[in-house]
Amino acid sequence: MLTVGSFEAKTHLSQLLEQVELGEEILITRHGHPIAKLVPIEPVKYDHKIKAMVNELKLMRAGQDKGVKTGVSIKKLIQAGRKY
Repeated sequence: MLTVGSFEAKTHLSQLLEQVELGEEILITRHGHPIAKLVPIEPVKYDHKIKAMVNELKLMRAGQDKGVKTGVSIKKLIQAGRKY
């Protein structure tokens, strides 16, 4: 559980709400003493996250296939990656 001070909570409320939306519970304190807790209203549903990750992996995989189609060898790709 994340703990933040009341001033920080006021300053970054929108970011804290995004974290709560993802299932995080946040304890708000004033002078080190707990005064409130932000919790999600309903259980977190991860279906949309899983679908987004699968789509991202598919896009990443599609980018890797381009090397094969253009005739670029794995060895050249590895050497190009070592430049950085």
